[in-house]
Parts: sequence; C-alpha cells; structure tokens
Amino acid sequence: MTISTLLRRLAVTAAALSGLVSAPVVLAAGPSVPLDTFPVTKVNDVAALQNGAKVFMNYCLGCHSISQVRYNKLRDLGLNEEQIKGNLILTQAKFGDPILTTLPLKGAKEWFGKTPPDLSLTARSRSSGAGTGGDWIYTYMRTYYEDSARPTGWNNKVYPAVGMPHVLWEVQKTLPKSDYDNLVADLTAFLVWVAEPVAQTRKQVGVWVLLFLALFFVFAWRLNAAFWKDIK
Repeated sequence: MTISTLLRRLAVTAAALSGLVSAPVVLAAGPSVPLDTFPVTKVNDVAALQNGAKVFMNYCLGCHSISQVRYNKLRDLGLNEEQIKGNLILTQAKFGDPILTTLPLKGAKEWFGKTPPDLSLTARSRSSGAGTGGDWIYTYMRTYYEDSARPTGWNNKVYPAVGMPHVLWEVQKTLPKSDYDNLVADLTAFLVWVAEPVAQTRKQVGVWVLLFLALFFVFAWRLNAAFWKDIK
C-alpha cells in the first residue's frame, strides 16, 4: 500500500468519525410563516449569553427545564460560582444540580393541556428547511399576539394555538422594539449554547486537527517522493 493510498483511507475514516462525533440535527416541519434570521454572532458574545441566561432563569425556568445542563456549567459563560449562586440559582437547587423547573408535571398538564417541554435541545430540534433552530426561537418569541379566543389570551404566528402564554409581554410593552428584539436574541443565543455547550471548543479543536492533517500531508508527500525516487 502506497503512502498516498493510506492518506486517502485516513481521510475517509476521519470523515466518518466526524459524522459519528457530531450529533445529528433533527429536522422539524417548517412553520407556516417565514422565519427571521437570528443574529448568530450573539452565540460568541459572552455578555449576550449571560443576559440570556438571566432572562431564562427569571422568565422561562418557572415552566421549562434545561436538564442537559448543570448550574456549574454556566461557568463557561464567564461567570464564577458566587455570581451563579447569587443571581441564577433561583430555586433550592445546588451548584452541581441539573437546571430543572419546580413546576409540578401533573399540574402543568392540567393547566396548559400538556407538560411544558424540556428546552435543552430545542435549538437543534427546531431546525428545518425554513431556518435554524435559533431562527425558530427568535421568531417565535417575537410573534405573539393577543387572542381572546385562547385560554391564555395569547396566540402565536409560528406556533398557532400554542398553550404557552406570552411570558415576556410586560417586558415587550415597556421596551422599544429594537431593545426587545435584542433581549430575545440574547435568550435565543443562550438556548443555542445550551443545545451544544461544547460547540466552540469542538470548532477550535477541528481547526487544529485540520492544520495538523495539512502539515502531515505535506510531510508524507515529500517522504513518499524521497522513498520512491530511486526505484524505477
């Protein structure tokens, strides 16, 4: 087997392993309205992620868990233990506990018609041909409208007949549209981070792996040429 053949097989193997390591994105059915584009740069903005975490803990955790993330993982957002305990742990949970709602599941089903879902992977599961999961969340939180025919008094253009009330309605009414959109973008960024907290690390490692393979290819190519130069 020549060096070039070996390199080709290694490349195929690396591609297969990359597919195994990267969790697949579940494609959901697209909404009936166009999705707005989520400002994806927010995912790399530490201040936006911290603010999104604060919004989630104050307005979303009352009904929704993000059980795949523990409170101590929030240190990756540039927060220390004291900041997390003092500002983001609003229940009796401990620093190393998963982030869970205190809402009784039985009562939730009676009040809302179904148990509020865990939002750990919503930013991935809501991806579709219409846009990313971040686009879906960003648009969903900005398309609530008052509807007296609904039990909660609210409806949603992205998710018609939704059982969830508009938890940010008071905030929306007190803020200019641009400020509210920015707040929703921060919340969306946090949920995108929650869906894959190691995404940035994975991308950084991927760059170094590709650089290594490029250097290794050059080395192997020259070694192969030197090995075969005297063989006719």
